[in-house]
Amino acid sequence: MPVPKRKRSHARKRKRYANKQFAIKAFTNCLNCKEVILPHQVCKQCGFYKGVKILTTKADRSLTRGKACKAKSERKKTVQQVEQESEQT
Repeated sequence: MPVPKRKRSHARKRKRYANKQFAIKAFTNCLNCKEVILPHQVCKQCGFYKGVKILTTKADRSLTRGKACKAKSERKKTVQQVEQESEQT
């Protein structure tokens, strides 16, 4: 198996790495919530891409979870009321 003849010096290594620069990324604003995002990406704040809802965000999930819990508690209350009425008769 081939092995390097000499150790690569710090200067040679650092010169090579000096040419590898990071490209400056362009940013855009979300059309829906005006949050700063990368172009061609779904907005992580509102979940929209080009005016279309793509992702369900954490806020959306908490709203649906809250509605489900509220509906469950209302059903539980109605069941308890029916049980109380049946006990009274």
